[in-house]
This record gives sequence, C-alpha cells and structure tokens, in this order.
Amino acid sequence: MPAARLLWPVPVERPRAVVLVLHGGKARSQQPVSRWQPAVWRMRPFELAVAEAGRREVAVAALRYAVRGWNGSAASPLADARLALDQLSSRHPGVPIGLLGHSMGGRVALHLGDDARVRAIAALAPWVESGDRPVSHDGLHLLVMHGTRDRMTSPRSSQRYAAALAARGVDVTFKPVDGEGHAMLREAGRWHEESARFLAGHLLPEGPARGTGRGAT
Repeated sequence: MPAARLLWPVPVERPRAVVLVLHGGKARSQQPVSRWQPAVWRMRPFELAVAEAGRREVAVAALRYAVRGWNGSAASPLADARLALDQLSSRHPGVPIGLLGHSMGGRVALHLGDDARVRAIAALAPWVESGDRPVSHDGLHLLVMHGTRDRMTSPRSSQRYAAALAARGVDVTFKPVDGEGHAMLREAGRWHEESARFLAGHLLPEGPARGTGRGAT
C-alpha cells in the first residue's frame, strides 16, 4: 500500500508559523501520488509565495497523499492530512498552522476547519459538495478564491459554503477571480500573492495583511 509523505520544501528552524500545502486530486483513484502529476507541481509556486510573504518566519510543508482520490466515504486524503497536522504540531509545538489547498486540497482544508490548531485557511477553487458540512472554530480566518469560469469545481458552491460560515461569525473573505478557470493560470500571480499574503498576515503576530476583509461577498 502506498503511504502519504510530508515534505518540507521551506524548512525554518524556529518558525513563528507553519503552512501546510495541499494539492488536488481525483474523485476516485487508488493510484499512488507522484510528484510529476500536475496537481502536485501546480502548488510549487504557492510554496515559494508563502515563504516570501512569511519573511523567513513561516515554515512551509507539503503533503503528498497516499492515493490520488477522495474515494467517497473513505475521504482518503483527509486521514493523511490529520496525521500531517499531528506531525506539524510535534515538530513545532504551539506554533499556529495555516492551510493552503487547491481543488480537492481545498476540500481537505475546509474539512479541517474545526481543528483549533489551524488558525487560517486559503481554499482555492475548492471542491465543495452539498453534503459537506461547514465547520469552524473560534478565531479561524478563511479565504476562498474561485474562478468565475471554473468548470471543474463550482464557484457557487464555494460562495455558499463561505456565506454559511460568515453567518456564524467566522472571519471569511470570498474573492471571485473574473474569467479564471480551474487551473489558476490566467492570473497566476494573483492567486499566489493574495493567498500567501492572507496566510502570513493572519498567522504572524503583526496582524492581518492589507487587502483582506470580513464577510463573504
């Protein structure tokens, strides 16, 4: 059986925060994850952007799931991500954690919104199903970005999910990216910079970065 792997593309000896990067996948697949898959290498610029926004104070970890698929009720990558959070907490106890996930990785991140160790989440074009129950905890900050021309995952579902959490008092920012598709290529720089700035701004003690706001729009 394949095993999940937690990598440290940007290690920091004594970080003030850690961001876990979560790549996308498939609805159903038992194939092992390869570093050459587009869903994986698409996240590399995000790792670098978070490192830059974090000013050498934010460590960046990247999770490679054991298998490529969500696989229905098995929710295969979710168990991998929960274990990864334990590993992050063990390596850097008490340090706030941020999550950055695209597509299926965004779904994983949203499902971890009730973990008190997670201070901030950037969910990019997240895969949201009608049965996904919005979860959160006090002090969570959430950014959801979604391309208006995404045909792989639903911008409307993302916005509904964000609005449900905002109605509970969660600090939520929803940002549509006009004309953008699922691969985040048309305005790649915007995706990288805004998500990285959001996470660094809410994980470091200096406070929220400029350009983020409260409430789903």
